[in-house]
Amino acid sequence: MNEAIGRATEMGRSIVYVNGTQDMNDIQTIAGVTILGHVAKRVAEYDTRLVVPTSRALVMTTARETVKQAFLAAGRPDAYREDDIYYTTDEQFGFVAAVNGVMVRSKPATCFYLGAFFAESLILAETGNGIGAIQIAGTAQPAQLPFFVAACDYTLIGEELFAASAYLSGEPKQLGSLKGQDLGKGIAIAAILVGCLVMTAAALTKTPAFEWAGRQMIALFSAP
Repeated sequence: MNEAIGRATEMGRSIVYVNGTQDMNDIQTIAGVTILGHVAKRVAEYDTRLVVPTSRALVMTTARETVKQAFLAAGRPDAYREDDIYYTTDEQFGFVAAVNGVMVRSKPATCFYLGAFFAESLILAETGNGIGAIQIAGTAQPAQLPFFVAACDYTLIGEELFAASAYLSGEPKQLGSLKGQDLGKGIAIAAILVGCLVMTAAALTKTPAFEWAGRQMIALFSAP
């Protein structure tokens, strides 16, 4: 992200940040807005223009407050431009047309797509690719990930979006939740590997001890 923001600064061009098409009750939108705060702080430090078109009024209000606080934290409240964070329309493809128009006219150096995306994902990514922008995307919508992977420079896949949000926010609760999930996944992977080894040993050696352990593993993982 720092590389992408630095590129826009060096080229003297803007950054377009899209939070997806869902409202603030969607966890992906919340993750996107959280990452927006980190991007806005870097933008304030580098004195780069940040444009945030939104498809929901509440997302616009939240994004404005997030960016304003980021500029204030960076010591550049005078550089904050409220009009660069604006509402377009709730209509899916009307919003995409508006964003594409901004991208084609202003030719931003960097585009971020972080949030919930649907059929508009490929349209946005192809437009950004066509104008030569460096693109960073992230969504938890499995059906849209192939389009972002094909057309964008960097893609946060599924849970990576939420992990990036927690990491960049630095919030102890979010980081603790992330570490807890990782620990749980580690335990599950270890249990699966041990179970495979025990069942293989029981089948090959016919040893009563391994067979008993295998039955216990089956009972454990078959429990409701």
